[in-house]
Amino acid sequence: MRIVNRIALILNIIGGINWLLVGLFKFDIVAWIFGGQDAVMSRILYTIIGLAAVWCISLLFRNRMLDD
Repeated sequence: MRIVNRIALILNIIGGINWLLVGLFKFDIVAWIFGGQDAVMSRILYTIIGLAAVWCISLLFRNRMLDD
């Protein structure tokens, strides 16, 4: 379970950095890499990052002792 938590955290960091770039420079690196926001690969990555964010919500409510 710890690996899933780490992957979710990494994906959220990627998403956060992407939003930072959008906010500061109006540059969406995911869209740039995959050919636009409407490209299938961009949408897949946005969905995966969103699911990782939902997963991380559950981390807020878990007892830390369960993960150790």
